[in-house]
This record gives sequence, C-alpha cells and structure tokens, in this order.
Amino acid sequence: MKLIKKLALAAALSSFAMAASAMTTIEDSDLSQVSGQDGVSIAANLNINVGSFVYTDTDATGGSVSFNNIALTGAIAATIDIINNATFQADASAASGPNSVLGVTGGVGLAAFMPAGDVVKIAIPQVTSNHALNMSVESIKMGNSAASYGSFAMNDIKLQGTTVYIWAH
Repeated sequence: MKLIKKLALAAALSSFAMAASAMTTIEDSDLSQVSGQDGVSIAANLNINVGSFVYTDTDATGGSVSFNNIALTGAIAATIDIINNATFQADASAASGPNSVLGVTGGVGLAAFMPAGDVVKIAIPQVTSNHALNMSVESIKMGNSAASYGSFAMNDIKLQGTTVYIWAH
C-alpha cells in the first residue's frame, strides 16, 4: 500500500511539473513587442584537402593528368536570416545583370519557382581576417609518372557579397 501511495504522489508531482512547463502560443501582436537579435551567424576556419583530381582521356591512346593534394584553407563567415517575400522580391528586382538573383533580372522566367512565402537568405559578409581563403595544388602529374609539371595556387579568394536564397516550392 505504501508503494501505491508513493507512486500516486510521484505521478501527481510530475503532472504539476509538466503543466508548469507546457508550451503556450504567442500572438503576433505580443511577439512584436519582443526585442532581440534575429538571424544566425556562422564562421569557420576551413582546412579542406582533396587527395587528387584526375582527368582521364578514354580514347585508345588515352592518358591522364592528376592534380594532387588540393587544399582549401582560410576563414569564411556567413549570416543566415529569414526574410519576407516582399524583401526577397525587392532584392530580386533591384539586382540586374550577372548580379541579379539567380542570374535573372527581377525573377523573369522564374515565375513557376518564385516563392510565395518567407525565404532563407544566406549572405557572406565582409570579414577582416589574416586568414584569407586560398586554394593550392601541390603537384600536377601526367599518367603514372613521378615527374611533376609544377604546382598551382589561387590566393586571397573573395566570396564577400555572395548571397544565396532558399525556399520551398
């Protein structure tokens, strides 16, 4: 009998705790009074290595070229925000030429894909860092030869100003 009383008491206490922590809805008007930081920021120090990239010619006299120990290093940052459709449409209309949203001025031609609701906006902001984004290839070799044609590097790669939009359709 004591065990049943203890179990009943434990069940009663846990139901109070569950009721106290239950989620409640918040009206938009109440939520508009809440202030804080919106969006998310992400920063990374990249250290990516690709063992090799090999091009092979498949004809009868074919050969291959390999780019070995490809490295991508440096700092990158991104901000992630949810923007409303009106803001997205303004962004799409404001840009022109190769800098337009998805390369199409004002979204012309994308009518079937244009969002009807909110959009996720990922942007790469200007970052001051001594860890510039760099890419290097340690060696370039023909076939199975040990001789290298040299190396290759791309330094101080700038991605600032890049913006990506994501939505469901």
